[in-house]
Amino acid sequence: MTKRKTILSGIQPSGKLHIGNYFGAMRQHIRMQNEGDAFYFLANYHSLTSVNDGNLLSEYTMDVVLDYLALGLDPEKCTFFAQSDVPQTTELAWILGCLTPVSLMEKGVSYKDKVANGLSPNIGLFTYPILQASDILIYHSHLVPVGEDQKQNIEISRDLAGKLNRAYDKELLIIPEEYIVKSVAIVPGIDGRKMSKSYANTINIFDEGKALKSRVMSIQTDSTPLEAPKNPDTCNVFALIKLFADSETVLNISDKYKGGGYGYGHAKKELLTLIEGYFAEAREKRKELEKDPDYVRDVLHHGGIKARKRAESVMEPIREATGLFRSFIYEP
Repeated sequence: MTKRKTILSGIQPSGKLHIGNYFGAMRQHIRMQNEGDAFYFLANYHSLTSVNDGNLLSEYTMDVVLDYLALGLDPEKCTFFAQSDVPQTTELAWILGCLTPVSLMEKGVSYKDKVANGLSPNIGLFTYPILQASDILIYHSHLVPVGEDQKQNIEISRDLAGKLNRAYDKELLIIPEEYIVKSVAIVPGIDGRKMSKSYANTINIFDEGKALKSRVMSIQTDSTPLEAPKNPDTCNVFALIKLFADSETVLNISDKYKGGGYGYGHAKKELLTLIEGYFAEAREKRKELEKDPDYVRDVLHHGGIKARKRAESVMEPIREATGLFRSFIYEP
């Protein structure tokens, strides 16, 4: 019998999840829970690089759990847990950090991009790829589904696993495979840039009513007059419509753009209707889950126990190889 491959991915609870998160990662996570031994975690250590309010981080974390469960993640099919429930993650990160050249971190594209966009450069942000490598390697992950923008960090993970194995002349860590998710283009935010919490340009998955309408109607468009034909392929509103609509609806709206007499306001109203319909069932399920916080906490508790057991099995031979002394037996 062929052993199921371990799939690993995480998401930061650093704000309300938005439709860019859904089409860029969450939808793939939910699909892939049926395709392997999936480990999905809430990257709350990573969130500390940008969130310095404990109550807010706790709130965001529970929000992400509710979002995933409402959208179809099944804790019986995957291991769903909080990063901070697995202390072996930071333990391995320190060991990997002691093998990482500073020059490798200085080449970090994500770090340089975030600093260029105004984020304060702290050490956590600088060494982010090392902790991310530990997240991946501590479970002997085989597949790590990420977008193109995370490709460099996967390469760093592979590099650091190799460094540790060579340093101690043992196969202590599995070299993960690259699994770039290419099925969805970059989701534009309301300002046309990539949708991101960092840019405050998001449309949240579970926004509704006036909040949702306000965000959709704020999407930036050009000044082409109502009566003039428009190019749907250069319109941010149409780019979002294509994510939610079936092929027939997409074609129909495209023809309206090209025919003239169809304004961006019309397109935004159609987008609003599509978003409301797409997430309607999940929205109701989320409201029911909110009434049972004990169940939500139990999901993380059981996932954390399972993740710690796997992580400890990986750390034991690493401690032995590196000579790290332990005076007690670890109990998950």
